[in-house]
Amino acid sequence: MKVGFFIGCNTAFNRPDLEQAVRFSFPLLGVELDDLEGQSCCPSWGTMPSVDLAGWSAVSARNLCLAEEKDLDIVTVCGSCYGSLGEVRHKLQNDPSLKEKVNAILKGSGRNYRGTADVYQSVGYLCQNIGLDKIKQSLKYSLAGLKVALQPGCHSLWPSEIYPDREEDSFHPHMLGDMCRALGAEVVDYSRLTDCCGMGGMRSADMGKSFDLLTVKLNSIKEEADPDLIVTGCSSCLIQMDTAQLPLNKDKKINFTIPVLHYMQLLALCLGAEPQKVAGLAKNDVGAVINKIRGDGNV
Repeated sequence: MKVGFFIGCNTAFNRPDLEQAVRFSFPLLGVELDDLEGQSCCPSWGTMPSVDLAGWSAVSARNLCLAEEKDLDIVTVCGSCYGSLGEVRHKLQNDPSLKEKVNAILKGSGRNYRGTADVYQSVGYLCQNIGLDKIKQSLKYSLAGLKVALQPGCHSLWPSEIYPDREEDSFHPHMLGDMCRALGAEVVDYSRLTDCCGMGGMRSADMGKSFDLLTVKLNSIKEEADPDLIVTGCSSCLIQMDTAQLPLNKDKKINFTIPVLHYMQLLALCLGAEPQKVAGLAKNDVGAVINKIRGDGNV
């Protein structure tokens, strides 16, 4: 089994430890990664999609071409990349005039978009193509004894009709929870599960409103669930929920910290990865969580 790994700008530049987690985990589960040499920005929301539909679609289609030229699908750990690439694919499947404009642009680079590559989010890809049983059988460590709260991420849930690995009900997602339970975690509920974390265009345009949105979500998580850890399915959510807790505490909007990791980082740790390589850039201390995962009696 082989798939194209679309790394995404945020992961490559801000959380290369997450990239390493993917590179460690996928081969151990029998999935070979292709680097899709020449990949560019997806481009994400709040940039080209807002001002140039054909240009945005052409850049995304070029990335999709890199996979379809090798007869591969794409997997990414970023909800924004997942949403942007997936939505362009959907538009090009349903808008022949847009596809014609895009291929006219791509002709200059010697490419032609056909539409054969699907786009998957890493959690959905592993859940559908590897399965919970094989993941359980591959673990060296488990999350037994850890309570985790989930952050699936907006772009991983909507618009659901465009995704090949979509949830049965986006308002009541279960895939990330099922995958965490396969690692041995206790998944705890809170009422604002599907609320946005405030990342993306909002954080770029108005940091205050972005942090206000996150404050409401973090307080809901703490008061209703009090978890040991927040688990995200999206690299942008990871960056927002991990980095923003420091200024929110400084401004006295919250008075607690909760460690945050992407699911792929937890999976890599449970498969035996070196913690510093796959979780070494966390802003909030994840040492207690890692010690609990790798401690005596948890193997």
